[in-house]
Amino acid sequence: MTQSLDNAQIEALVRRAVRAIVNNDLSSAAQPPGWVDGKPNLRVSISARHVHLSDEHVETLFGPGATLTPMKGLYQDGFFAAEQTVMIVGPKKRMLPSVRVLGPTRPFSQVELAFTDSISLGLDIPIRHSGDIDGTPGCVMVGPAGTIQLDKGVIRAARHVHMNQSDAQFYGVKKGDFMDLKITSPQCTITMSDVLVRADETSKLEVHIDTDEGNACNLDSATKIELIPSGGGCGCKAH
Repeated sequence: MTQSLDNAQIEALVRRAVRAIVNNDLSSAAQPPGWVDGKPNLRVSISARHVHLSDEHVETLFGPGATLTPMKGLYQDGFFAAEQTVMIVGPKKRMLPSVRVLGPTRPFSQVELAFTDSISLGLDIPIRHSGDIDGTPGCVMVGPAGTIQLDKGVIRAARHVHMNQSDAQFYGVKKGDFMDLKITSPQCTITMSDVLVRADETSKLEVHIDTDEGNACNLDSATKIELIPSGGGCGCKAH
């Protein structure tokens, strides 16, 4: 037996549904970026080999007027993996054939590799924080429309954590501080020190480590992840 609804009942149901949607949106908006259930939601991501390019180098490598084409958005809002890739050539003509370009573009180009990548290329690369490229080795980048000889800019990116100011307050840290990252995995539990805090107003809580570090701690099988202020602090942890 089917029961019909009058206009008043239909209007009440619609109002209830709209109110639920609005209340949910307001609840989400009240939380800092990336927070879940009133606390930071820690994510650890493996940052595989990649390239950041300047606008000038995008055109040189991919043709006049070329721009980066987003393929997939990254966890941090506004950042993406581009459809474009480049070949990286080392000093002994060894090469990595398809290294992903990340966007958006930057004022200068930078190549970020893991230690094993640098061995394959025959490069001796230092561990540096992004943007600190003085005194670093260069390489050749090859695209479908041209070639770039980088005099510097190839680094192994130092591990770091992106966070917003609410995350920083939660952990009792500030921009430029260092933290420890403890990853508990079967037979591979490890604590990584010197995780640089990169805090701003909009970032979501995310630690970046490279492929070598991710393999060393068996990140895919991790059962617990803790971010701990170095040398004291509040000792708060998010899992």
